Amino acid sequence: MDENNPLLNVAMEIILYSGEARTLATKALSDAKSKNYEEANNNIKLAYEEIVKAHKSQTKVIQESVSGKSYEIDLLFIHAQDTLMTIKSELLTFEEMIKVYEILNELMERRNESK
Repeated sequence: MDENNPLLNVAMEIILYSGEARTLATKALSDAKSKNYEEANNNIKLAYEEIVKAHKSQTKVIQESVSGKSYEIDLLFIHAQDTLMTIKSELLTFEEMIKVYEILNELMERRNESK
């Protein structure tokens, strides 16, 4: 732990957890393209678990700030928060895209069966 800059450690946690969430979400989208919806949904679930870990790291700092602890704002911490928000948005978008893949593939299968 960097005693001189505790936000550095929190920033790295947020970035690592968020990055893992992005990796899992990207894998989920790839799974959906391959019609492996069970695996896609499982990877989305795992991605959300990583986002929760990142949020917990961030929330700890926010709660300490509200309680009066003072932090020197760090560019890396700002970047980490931005990364978390971006990946959370991507995750929500990917989740909807997976649903669209399921619907489109089901419609295409029905169409092919009716020919």
